[in-house]
Amino acid sequence: MGGVGSNEAGAGVISTVAGVTVFLVLLLFAVQVLVGLYATSVVTAATYDAAKVLAGADAGDSAMGRANAEDGARRQLGRYGEKAAFAWENDAEVVRLHVQAPRPTLLPHTLVRGVGLGACTCSRTTSASFSQSKAAFSP
Repeated sequence: MGGVGSNEAGAGVISTVAGVTVFLVLLLFAVQVLVGLYATSVVTAATYDAAKVLAGADAGDSAMGRANAEDGARRQLGRYGEKAAFAWENDAEVVRLHVQAPRPTLLPHTLVRGVGLGACTCSRTTSASFSQSKAAFSP
């Protein structure tokens, strides 16, 4: 009849394919987390820089100052900045900037939300004081 283990032909291939599939799925989720963290960091930095630029501008809080700060943030964000929404508010001492941008994803949005990888929108708010910025930038 057959030798030892003859009825186990192909068993190694099935377990190898299953193992590689599990590894690739876990790797995809890890990359998704890293892409989300990177996008959050970049949006946070661009938001902070734009608020500091406007707070330190000689013209103060003007439409031109806001436009320059927003353009700088969009340049810093690159193509990702095209999708970002900027909302400014201020009082006599502080300028606040709220930026919302869709978070880049490698997975379908329903799957990202379903497994708890976070919201599909990156939302950051930062503020800068007019007086501190002008003091910091004075020669």
